[in-house]
Amino acid sequence: MRRRIALALGGAAVLTASLASASLAPAVASPGLIAAMQRDFGLTAAQAETRLGQEITAARVMPAAEKAAGAAFGGAWFDPALGKLVVGVTDPAAADAVRRAGAETTPAKVSAAKLDATKAAIDAVAKADPAPAAVSGWRTEPRTGSVVVTLRPGAHSADADSFLAKARKAGPVTVATAPAAEPFSAGTVGGDPYYINGNTRCSIGFSVQGGFVSAGHCGGAGSSVVGWDGSAMGSFAGSSFPGNDYSFIRIGNGWWTAPVVLGWGTVSDALVRGSWVAPVGTSVCRSGSTTHWHCGTVLGLNETVNYSQGAVYQMTRTNVCAEPGDSGGSFITGDQAQGVTSGGWGNCSSGGETWFQPVNEILQTYGLSLVTA
Repeated sequence: MRRRIALALGGAAVLTASLASASLAPAVASPGLIAAMQRDFGLTAAQAETRLGQEITAARVMPAAEKAAGAAFGGAWFDPALGKLVVGVTDPAAADAVRRAGAETTPAKVSAAKLDATKAAIDAVAKADPAPAAVSGWRTEPRTGSVVVTLRPGAHSADADSFLAKARKAGPVTVATAPAAEPFSAGTVGGDPYYINGNTRCSIGFSVQGGFVSAGHCGGAGSSVVGWDGSAMGSFAGSSFPGNDYSFIRIGNGWWTAPVVLGWGTVSDALVRGSWVAPVGTSVCRSGSTTHWHCGTVLGLNETVNYSQGAVYQMTRTNVCAEPGDSGGSFITGDQAQGVTSGGWGNCSSGGETWFQPVNEILQTYGLSLVTA
């Protein structure tokens, strides 16, 4: 155990040296992140560094831009072609203030508040009467001004029609098709995992003071945990699934925490420096014990995913691939923690989509703080 963590910290030391010479925001100097983005986005190293710098700026601009838009705020997303945050505004009079905050603007049909209220109403319907299996999830989509309800391909039923009718009463709704998502936990196999009660493998999310965070479907409160080397780590101090998909594992027995996300020898380890929320359109990378490093794009925030076990709310949707055993693993943009892997559809051979539970909600729920560099 100690040897493996020492290697992770060795990678972090190399990153620290690189950070000192970076001319852009610190995260762009992570060679592992740059290499993964080159592979998954088809970029040159220089293009990957530029995009990361732009995305970091967009994440920091977003709170001020939303405040500047006020009631006219129609959602925000990162536009790679512009290299800037774009904010939808329902009132053109708010555009100048938003641009002064550092974002571009575009007309929006519906306010973000209206879309959030519509989705919240649909969530309430599902909590009172669980959504049928034909419904794979629902999310706000500010670029079209609607809440998108997704149905499984080929699935249709009277229950689904009834759910859609209730959803449409809540506000603007459109219907799309998407495969069903499932949690990415797995039985015990080789890799660099942690194991729950000896028979389930998941991946560590982020180090926090006193332990680490991961997915809730990996284990219930009190479940014992062992590390990649088979030695006792600790136990689940808190866990929530479905409804949420997060957990806090309190560690001891000689284990300690480090502010890094493993690169698995494929890329260098990445330092964690904070947890700014990445806007839609931003690149994001994932590390997990089955498929290691993969990158993609944030496709949506605050999405409800209807797993077979029940709905999970306030998830972030991405087009990053994942496979069983990756559950709980880290999603990171630059050096900013984003969330822990929950589930999805597809695999890393043919592609797919993966959802993560945002890390800031986990920290707030359990009163935790990230271990940062």
